[in-house]
Amino acid sequence: MKKILITGANSYIGVSFEKYMEKFGDEYLVDTVDMLGDEWENKDFSPYDVVFHVAGIAHSDNGKIPPEKEELYRKVNFELAVKTAKKAKAEGVRQFIFMSSAIVYGTSAPIGKKKIITKETAPSPANYYGESKLLAEQGISELQSDDFKTVVLRPPMIYGKGCKGNYQTLVKFAKKLPFFPYVANERSMLYVGNLTAFVKLMIDKEESGVFFPQNEEYTNTSLMVKAIAAAHGRKLRLIKGFTPLIKFTGLFTGLVNKAFGNLTYDKTLAYPDFKPEFGLEESIKLSEA
Repeated sequence: MKKILITGANSYIGVSFEKYMEKFGDEYLVDTVDMLGDEWENKDFSPYDVVFHVAGIAHSDNGKIPPEKEELYRKVNFELAVKTAKKAKAEGVRQFIFMSSAIVYGTSAPIGKKKIITKETAPSPANYYGESKLLAEQGISELQSDDFKTVVLRPPMIYGKGCKGNYQTLVKFAKKLPFFPYVANERSMLYVGNLTAFVKLMIDKEESGVFFPQNEEYTNTSLMVKAIAAAHGRKLRLIKGFTPLIKFTGLFTGLVNKAFGNLTYDKTLAYPDFKPEFGLEESIKLSEA
């Protein structure tokens, strides 16, 4: 039996992973510890083979990040993550898995321009949220040894049933609008059911390194909204010709590029032993069920 400790209570990813692992019965034991306050420091990590660190503060700012928020990112996304990894190593845990983000590569390319992340692409955070994640990656990776394997996951946008964030904005559009603009774009995305299976594989393979889990196919934002509408029994008409107006609007708000910009992981970054179980259409149906 492998024993896994999730550091970060009530997180969307942590809860999803814990539920996913229930199907494997006695093969795995999964516990969770709340990282709020200092009480977690009294938790004994020594019985566990793996620590899956999901505690963190998500980025919800569309403009400039104020200094007080930067300090919070530093304390939680960077300092807490490294402190947790050091405790895990000191107490004999064999593997530490850290949830980073594609945000370490900065923002999406604007409409009409591609941004393809390859093995040679250097991280280039656009704000302190991305920088806090990158600093945590570096601090954790420095702890790597023969007896302590570190795994850094850089997923793109994660979506699934009950998730928060940008996906819910698309759901609102899909439920209310009779039509939606068609914009030709490509984005790497990751269904939470594919993510949880990937994390299990990292544990089973006792992997170490930096990994880029994503759905097998790239996602077009407009087609995704249409698929969400279909999952709710609605027919959504996609209309072409709005791209120039949307591009102009993007000059004044970063929300446009978040939705319609381009950001993909090159397919060569895929982990060779992993084939995502869920495609876009099925994952949308499961998300909206």
